[in-house]
Amino acid sequence: MSSSPRHVLDVDDLDAAEVAEVLSRAGTARPTPALEGRGVALYFQKSSARTRHSTELAVVQLAGHPVTVLDHEVGIDTRESAEDLVRTLACYHAIVAARVFDHSVLERMAAVSPVPVVNLLSDRAHPLQALADLLTIAEVFGSCEGRTLAYVGDANNVANSLALGAGRTGVAFHIASPGGYGFDGEQLAGLQEAGAEVRSFEDPREAVNGADAVYTDVWTSMGQETEAAQRKHDFAGFTVTPELMDAAAPHAVFLHCLPARRGEEVAAAVIDGPRSRVWQQAANRMHAARGLFWWLVDPVADRMTAPNVKGERT
Repeated sequence: MSSSPRHVLDVDDLDAAEVAEVLSRAGTARPTPALEGRGVALYFQKSSARTRHSTELAVVQLAGHPVTVLDHEVGIDTRESAEDLVRTLACYHAIVAARVFDHSVLERMAAVSPVPVVNLLSDRAHPLQALADLLTIAEVFGSCEGRTLAYVGDANNVANSLALGAGRTGVAFHIASPGGYGFDGEQLAGLQEAGAEVRSFEDPREAVNGADAVYTDVWTSMGQETEAAQRKHDFAGFTVTPELMDAAAPHAVFLHCLPARRGEEVAAAVIDGPRSRVWQQAANRMHAARGLFWWLVDPVADRMTAPNVKGERT
């Protein structure tokens, strides 16, 4: 690897052209074996379902060898520091990817790592989810440009990365959150500086009016369990129901990053209904990871198929 590797801790570590290239590679059905003979370390401080399976298979599809590392095996910042761990893993692997509680752990890793560090999720960001979401929108509508995405719920890590990704792809981003759960002024300023077109609402119907896609996430994320009762009270009225979907554009689709709690943030009739693209999103987690890993290790590789964000998988 070069002495100055590219790290992807959030979507804004990529410019608009680079996001487009990653999405194009994600939509390529037959990638080059860019990781042949090389490994990718996948470190999980937080448990995972989609992230672990999607990233392991993404590495395999690039002819590489994924090695999953669980926190109890290495004891980050207890058995050894984050810095020492990433230096060690970089001796063997072409990429180190990590799913952590505290975003600063990723920043510390990236500061010393001689190979790319990729954020698989942190308290601040979820870039691979956002890339999968953008890939899904491109597949459904042909492109992202000019679309409106309405996010209903907590302005959390998913919302932050999704807003950044929307800004990189020409998507207008609306967010409806209860008071105290939206982006604060500093966050909004940072998103706007990064090129994101963000409009904030407290009324979900106003946010989804005319939107092409309606998105939500659980009201209580991992690590917030003690807040569950309060959050359920505060988010009353923010469930994505069939009636709320009817306020969006007639062709609007429903998106959710999963896991979902039917009857809380989304009605079963929506997530299991004909407008849901949730399982397409879940599948795209693997394709998005493959596209990003491929680009990181071989940014100028000739693709074996023509650029096509709609892909050849459908």
